[in-house]
Amino acid sequence: MSGKRDYYDILGVQKGTSKDEIKKAYRKIAMQHHPDRNPDNKESEAIFKEASVAADVLLNDEKRTKYDQFGHAGVDGSSGGFGGGQGFSDFGDLGDIFGDLFGDILGGGRRSSGGRRRSYGKPGADLQTTMNISFKEATFGIEKELKIQRKVVCTACSGSGSADGAGPSTCDGCNGYGEVRRQQGFFTMASPCPKCRGTGQIITNPCKKCNGDGRVSKQVTLEVKVPAGIDDGQRLKLAGEGDSGVKGGQSGDLYVIIAVDDHEFFKREEYDVMCTVPISFSQAALGATIEVPTLSGKVEMKIPSGTQSGKKMRLKGKGINKLTGYGIGDQVIDIQVETPTKLCSEQERLFRELEEYSNKSCNPMSVGFLDKVKNLFQ
Repeated sequence: MSGKRDYYDILGVQKGTSKDEIKKAYRKIAMQHHPDRNPDNKESEAIFKEASVAADVLLNDEKRTKYDQFGHAGVDGSSGGFGGGQGFSDFGDLGDIFGDLFGDILGGGRRSSGGRRRSYGKPGADLQTTMNISFKEATFGIEKELKIQRKVVCTACSGSGSADGAGPSTCDGCNGYGEVRRQQGFFTMASPCPKCRGTGQIITNPCKKCNGDGRVSKQVTLEVKVPAGIDDGQRLKLAGEGDSGVKGGQSGDLYVIIAVDDHEFFKREEYDVMCTVPISFSQAALGATIEVPTLSGKVEMKIPSGTQSGKKMRLKGKGINKLTGYGIGDQVIDIQVETPTKLCSEQERLFRELEEYSNKSCNPMSVGFLDKVKNLFQ
């Protein structure tokens, strides 16, 4: 009877598991126990070897079928494993995992079929800036100019970094491969060449305008479309408006953080607009029709008789557009009954006369309060 462990158990997956799940399980083990991360650790090396052999079989349709039917006997001799220096008999999907894995561990890149490292441009950096807008601009949206400083392609060298059109030369540190290789146990490990930073080329005659970078700093003006309903602290993403890439690399993105100025009258709660409106004693007692300011102009609102201070009244659809495009918030009016601070003699006389006629029907809250106090001390 074979003393080998079950390949599914080694990777911690069930029989019938998809290839993607097997890759995921193997990658997790390999990242944890890779020899380069665990130098001179024989136990981790053994776990890594065992998992690699298991993945080699289970990611190969033919081998996996034989293994499912006959167990280890069906694949013995067909899987090269790590023994005898044979390496894997068929890398297949496992080879792709190795390529990604080595890139994560060492930062190395893959080589092209000709053996030379594929030379890719370096992407530009993402940028971030802040744009101040008014409360009303945030409510209704606006298209606004924004000036930023970013790196753009150098016009003197057309982004090559070389002066007078002279092209780059092959890096003598890696002979143009873009990576340096070293032996680590049974693997040859690769990492980016420190001299050329993985490009395989160096600039011997750098452009004087950009000092060989291929880019220069420049102030540019952009038109930013701010959508209606945006709130303070939210941000917009302008794809491709960050720093230009190096040597044909993709440009970064620009993130614009929105700062909404306070309004002297309105405040925002989600998509509703809040405001406080004062009314007089007589308006509160008798009722009235008053003008209320909104973000889109003045509207008339009816105050019912007997309105108490602190009452909230709502104007439907007078709030802020929802960013989803569906629906508009309301305007919420906080009614505050204003107490006069200075009275002329005639006003004072009338108020004293009015007080004489006050009764339960006129001031239900006051009478109720006095009744509760009276009961409290009985």
